[in-house]
Amino acid sequence: MSQPLRVVLADDHAVVRTGYRRLLELEDDMQVVADFSDSDATCHWLAEHPADVLVLDLSMPGRGGLETLSRVKLRQPGLKVLIFSMHDNPAMVAQALKAGADGYLTKSSEPDALIDAVRQVARGERPLSPDVALAIEPAGEGIHASLSPREFEIFRLLAAGRSVEEIAQRLFLSIKTVANYQTGIRQKTGLATVLDMYRHAEAHGLLDGSE
Repeated sequence: MSQPLRVVLADDHAVVRTGYRRLLELEDDMQVVADFSDSDATCHWLAEHPADVLVLDLSMPGRGGLETLSRVKLRQPGLKVLIFSMHDNPAMVAQALKAGADGYLTKSSEPDALIDAVRQVARGERPLSPDVALAIEPAGEGIHASLSPREFEIFRLLAAGRSVEEIAQRLFLSIKTVANYQTGIRQKTGLATVLDMYRHAEAHGLLDGSE
């Protein structure tokens, strides 16, 4: 018998993680080897332990899900990452895929879909739940589509009313670096003020209240 898939869960809700763990460990070919509630703990553990699939929520405290995804893919390029999130917004899906996600399911999916998706990403496939499959099409994404995953994360925080100082502290960046990102975001999008950013983000459903 082949070795079970080593699965890591990252979601900021303990009850949700417990449910995922019980669901996946009912399968003979899967073993949940760790679960975490924040980005840093996830990344630190993965840097020192082997795993096959990371099931990652995008609404993570601290650095956030997109930043976690980017860090993991940079440091452990062979690890498969399945996004399992409440976000079904095409822009969020597109940014996650741009950042290296191997699959994307929304939390409205049936439990069996999560099990199947873990197996699919492990095989090198890219599962997408039907409600987000169209998000891989570039049409209609809006001016935020030109942003990199890091720029997109900072854009959402700016639009949510976070100051440059708050963003720097949250993402462990210097104030100067965040200010430079802010300038680049304004140039790329043409949104000159925080109010403009908020209106655009609100119109396109890019804010979820967790920023």
